[in-house]
Order: sequence, then structure tokens, then C-alpha cells
Amino acid sequence: MNNYTVNTRDVRNRLREVLDSVYLQDKDVVIERNGKAIAAIIPVEDYLALQEELEDLRAGRVADLAYTSWKNQPQNAVTLQDFEASLKRDE
Repeated sequence: MNNYTVNTRDVRNRLREVLDSVYLQDKDVVIERNGKAIAAIIPVEDYLALQEELEDLRAGRVADLAYTSWKNQPQNAVTLQDFEASLKRDE
């Protein structure tokens, strides 16, 4: 894979260079804050091709959080009927 890692300070100071490497050299850039990867810059063509998969990944992450919350506090669960009723009230 053709990528490199840069910290947030370098991104601020060298944004044009970072964007040029993504656009002109087809490189992916991973941005780190305090040594932890927090974001990535990829060519827009790749992003557009991956949008549906990204939506699925993000929905899965939300579902995992909801499941973990339910496992930790099952007494806070609501029935499907109650949930649907609350959605109708919010319309």
C-alpha cells in the first residue's frame, strides 16, 4: 500500500504538500494525534467508490455500541413496539 503517516502539526504546516501527495502521487495519508491514528486522507475517487461500504461500517459501529450498552444495562432496554411508538411521536 502506498501511504505514509503524518502528525496533526505537520498537516497544518504542510497541508498543500499533503494534499498534492494524495492527488498527484496517489498516496493515502494517515493523520496521527499524540501517536494515535485518527483520520486518513485518500483520493476522492477511492472515497466515492467506498461510500456504501463506509456507511455499512459506520452503521455496524453504532449497532455494536448499542449492543454493548444493552449488555451492560439490560434494564434500560425497550420493546420494539415502544421504540416504534417513540419514533412516531417524534415525527
